[in-house]
Amino acid sequence: MRSTREGEQSHLDVLVAGAGYVGLATAVAIRAARPSLRVALVDAAPEGAWERDGRASAVAAAACRMLDRLGCWAEIEAEAQAITEMIITDSRMGDPVRPVFLTFGGEVAPGEPFAHMVYNRTLNGALRRSAAALGIDIIEGVAVEAFTVEPGGATVHLADGATLRTMLLVAADGVNSRLRDMAGIKTVRWEYGQSGIVCTVAHERPHNGRAEEHFLPAGPFAILPLPGNKSSIVWTERSADADKLVAADPFLFEAELEQRFGLKLGEISVEGKPRAWPLALTLARDFVKPRFALAGDAAHGIHPIAGQGLNLGFKDAAALAETIVEADRLGRDIGAIDVLEAYQRWRRFDTVQMGVTTDVLNRLFSNDLAPVRAIRDVGLGFVDRMPRLKEFFIRQAAGLSGPSPRLLKGEAI
Repeated sequence: MRSTREGEQSHLDVLVAGAGYVGLATAVAIRAARPSLRVALVDAAPEGAWERDGRASAVAAAACRMLDRLGCWAEIEAEAQAITEMIITDSRMGDPVRPVFLTFGGEVAPGEPFAHMVYNRTLNGALRRSAAALGIDIIEGVAVEAFTVEPGGATVHLADGATLRTMLLVAADGVNSRLRDMAGIKTVRWEYGQSGIVCTVAHERPHNGRAEEHFLPAGPFAILPLPGNKSSIVWTERSADADKLVAADPFLFEAELEQRFGLKLGEISVEGKPRAWPLALTLARDFVKPRFALAGDAAHGIHPIAGQGLNLGFKDAAALAETIVEADRLGRDIGAIDVLEAYQRWRRFDTVQMGVTTDVLNRLFSNDLAPVRAIRDVGLGFVDRMPRLKEFFIRQAAGLSGPSPRLLKGEAI
């Protein structure tokens, strides 16, 4: 597919920059629905880097339906852990007891959990195999150096000297997107002064599929079940403290972790090296330009308090794929700004709404002010006693409320 001689060009309909789950899902969804479209991916990460990713993500029910429609879910589900229950507590570090204020059942329909925990490498691998089966090329270890937009297409220059010509360039290259900057798209961004610590923990006793979120003064501490006697930890801490924790002796890190995790699942041990990254709210002012579209974290980076970052990205992938496929069926130019603006209208309000919601939740729960604590605990208790309200929230978390792209309903484009 790609050129190796200076001046030679490969011609595409869609080029996706970024071969993470959003980029892969976008490419697979377009090609599966419209095999006549020439689709490829380019990724700056070294070849095989995705196989070394030990992190895991919560995949909501709507995203599972999309992956099933794309032919990936059966493979992923075999290595996934269903979340059967979720509990929420609110306490201080020194409290001897952590009262449970809110509980959620794990099903949105009989036999359908509201979410599964999936290792990123499992998700990425399944989507890559689907891409290969559809004849989608993935150019690995090469960054996009520059691109120019001309009438009828965009010319993309890769770092190795190759040149690609495409009708549409999709940037799915993460929250610090270089392509977003190249396109001149500004962002609204503010730092939280918090960092997210991620690690995997092995424990003696089974978790039985229960997820827990403990609201502590420094931020939420989430325990998410993985296959076997393992859990994924997403731990929000003040940035200065987080940096010290991940740089500390492993014994000291485990001691701090145990204070928050507790001993209900027996002895714990950390697998691999914990990682920390600074948390911020990042929202792109525009999602599209002529011949150019943002998807996933390149368009929006939100706080992990609600665990919705991945699922927002899958919504982008489904909405963008549907927009492109429908435009092509009507004989329209898939890279034209009027086509892409339909995608922007579809996704921008939802992402701003989720960004604001997670920002408010983080500010409400990441403090130890007594009046605020009393109000939020009363609110949690109220929700716990309202079955219909709980059902609304669980459907929101599952991605099943409001207008959705067809793929997220399990329907073909």
